[in-house]
Amino acid sequence: MINREDMLALTRRMTVKRTSITRIAGSYMDEEGFSEGTFNTHFQNLSPAEREKNLALAKAVPFSETNKNLKEYCFESEKDQNGKATVNPMRQLLIGMRNCGLKNDALMDTFYEVIGEKYQTDSSYAIYVFHDRYDIPAKGKDHERLGESENVYEYLICVICPLENEYEPGEPECGFLFPAFLDGGAALNCVDIYQKNTKNPHTELKELLGCRPVDNRR
Repeated sequence: MINREDMLALTRRMTVKRTSITRIAGSYMDEEGFSEGTFNTHFQNLSPAEREKNLALAKAVPFSETNKNLKEYCFESEKDQNGKATVNPMRQLLIGMRNCGLKNDALMDTFYEVIGEKYQTDSSYAIYVFHDRYDIPAKGKDHERLGESENVYEYLICVICPLENEYEPGEPECGFLFPAFLDGGAALNCVDIYQKNTKNPHTELKELLGCRPVDNRR
């Protein structure tokens, strides 16, 4: 189960003045899943208005209703021809994207291609990816803040949005937070997936990520 307080800890920092988001990258996709253009820039290079607009997109994921619109999943291990577990390729790709802070364009292009192959839609859309580092505050037994701890939660938020006008994203239809924020740190084997419409979700998102609900991990 996702702890609502963990998500609120992230969203409280998602303001123009307080944000620690380092970078934003994305791709504009046509209805057939082919990229029509990409961007990749330091978040602080955006104008205040652009930062505020993009923060609203990123915030849609952790700010959504936990354990309903935002659910926790774990990555499934694939097996080779001998039945031995192998590394989940999407998990490795996301770890690579996180570790380089979205600065590796080859990894980003691969990510866009994977989504383009699987995402189901009849219209053009945008993929936005945010990179952030959260210095987790140290707290005493009485939950009072003691100051900055040595623990850093480094994570990605991805949102997929319909394009309302040329290169103008609408509200995110789905997305994810990787790695999941669990017990005050990063759960690298888990991902939190967001669905705006729970009655008609983009189930292909969990399929392309190669994950299953946490409740079924055993």
